[in-house]
Amino acid sequence: MGERLYRVRRKFEPLLRRFFHAYFLVVRGMTLGVRAVVLDADNRVFLVKHSYVSGWYLPGGGVDFGETMEQAMRRELKEEGDIDVTGEALLHGIFLNSHVSRRDHVAVYVVRHFRQDRLPEPNREIIECGFFDAAALPEGVTPGTRLRIAEVLDGKPVMTTWR
Repeated sequence: MGERLYRVRRKFEPLLRRFFHAYFLVVRGMTLGVRAVVLDADNRVFLVKHSYVSGWYLPGGGVDFGETMEQAMRRELKEEGDIDVTGEALLHGIFLNSHVSRRDHVAVYVVRHFRQDRLPEPNREIIECGFFDAAALPEGVTPGTRLRIAEVLDGKPVMTTWR
């Protein structure tokens, strides 16, 4: 990604974030999202980089009306990583993400059984994705993402806030 696009994204990121949360405040009293710690056979974790925010994240997104958290997680994994969950997904926890809003909650699942035929090509939402060794995560992994990975893989105590 070019330096100019990076600077523009960094400049408008806070405005976009406020806009979307104002919109969701109107249509939803509380925001609810999902993320997944997807681990391959070598215990590498799948991460995504979005076009509209900086950093590497666990894949996920919002829960739509009439959708369960697990359905949303499965949908988001398909959309962001071309990942089909083939076994049970375990709920790791539900976290208050007060960095975004005092109304934002995120359910995190652990997925170990899945099928992915290929890594998806970059698109308007996901500009990069891949599996990474937890001991060698790429630069820019967000603190909350690092914390969830450590809780799942290293047995760190589960915190109720996203961080």
